[in-house]
Amino acid sequence: MNQSHNTSPSAPFVSTRQTLSRRKFLRNTGIALSLPMLDAMRPAFASISSKASAAQSVVPRRMLAICNNLGLLSDHFFPKETGFGYQLSPYLEVLEKHRNDFTVFSGVSHPDVDGGHPADNCFLTAAPGPASGGFRNTISLDQLMAESIGHQTRFPMFTLGVNVNTGIRSLSWTESGVMIPCEQSASDVFKRMFFQATPEETEKQVRKLELGQSILDTVGDQAKSLQRDLGGADQQRLDQYFSSVRDLEKRMEASKEWEYRPKPKVEAPLPLDPSSPRDYMEKVRLMYEISRLAFQSDSTRVISLMLDSVNSPAITVDGKTVSDGYHNLSHHGKSEDKLAQLEVIDTWHMKLIAELLEDMKAFEEEGECLLDRTMILYGSNLGNAHAHTTLNLPTLFAGGGFKHGQHLAFDTERNYPLPNLFVSMLQRMGIETDKFASSTGTMRGLEFAG
Repeated sequence: MNQSHNTSPSAPFVSTRQTLSRRKFLRNTGIALSLPMLDAMRPAFASISSKASAAQSVVPRRMLAICNNLGLLSDHFFPKETGFGYQLSPYLEVLEKHRNDFTVFSGVSHPDVDGGHPADNCFLTAAPGPASGGFRNTISLDQLMAESIGHQTRFPMFTLGVNVNTGIRSLSWTESGVMIPCEQSASDVFKRMFFQATPEETEKQVRKLELGQSILDTVGDQAKSLQRDLGGADQQRLDQYFSSVRDLEKRMEASKEWEYRPKPKVEAPLPLDPSSPRDYMEKVRLMYEISRLAFQSDSTRVISLMLDSVNSPAITVDGKTVSDGYHNLSHHGKSEDKLAQLEVIDTWHMKLIAELLEDMKAFEEEGECLLDRTMILYGSNLGNAHAHTTLNLPTLFAGGGFKHGQHLAFDTERNYPLPNLFVSMLQRMGIETDKFASSTGTMRGLEFAG
């Protein structure tokens, strides 16, 4: 994947004195942080630590987390009844065939995550105050998972996107609060998973990794020489840098081993990336298909997917282009025409989810269908895109070995923490933890299947 580290002034260490050759230091730092995977800034080839050992499991567990940052029309999404046997809402009727494979939540949100659109960067982090001036993000759910189990597959994780405003939005964030850019080409991801490199290309890539490790050592030595002249704040940033360097060195070592292993074969054709952002739904469909192929071939077990509806123009649905940009439609002002177009768009989102669930159930792995081993989270950072509210987030959770088929309803005014679901997901992944961000425990009412 053509991904690189963000080396802008928002990177972890931004304030050094001019007497410390700030420009040279930052330039060297940028080299160090961009090298680990070279063509894919995916920091999850984690060390095989006690945390990773604890995540080992006989049954491979997987996760696909999807955020549509303009949400859904709540009146059409949330059921009016609760528990098992609830009457499906208009949108959920599209998923009727799979009603026992998913749980729908209402009255959930990320505590203290406000700010409207900027909250999409916190969908998998739950870091508070994304619109504040001094905001710094925290580690995302997918990254935490990949740190523990990423070494078990060729690719620790994929960070995917559709129409993403590059450098502005992503679901994946490192522990140091650095954004991991989204891969937006389904064909590029396909090639990386299934196109076998020649021996010469393999050796070239290994040499790049080894060179990167050498540069990390060099820049690390240079940075250490600056420590005695740094203030307290800069010293803390530099400590975070050293921690990142150590992690990246371990990941590079792990990635070298995978370079020599043959890639899986697949009968699926190389996908053709749509050329226009108007082909939003086709891009979404292709990313779902790539995700399924990635799990089916066990190329990775952790995927995040940002659907940047805010950055999407008037899109094509059912062969017709809607009259206005996706974002403008979300500010409908109760216009019947805009609401009708949004309903068509939302329904198509549900249709694509239905296709994904169908395809995941069709593939069997050791006596279980792929969906039973894959947690699929579909939601949004906005409960009401028109008002930019971040409460009562539309949330659908499917598969993964949980008991489904119910509507878990919580207080829509005093919301229940969505990070509690993340704790349940981490535990289902085999990661021993009882806390994530602002969680207060596991998701109440959601139980593991047998």
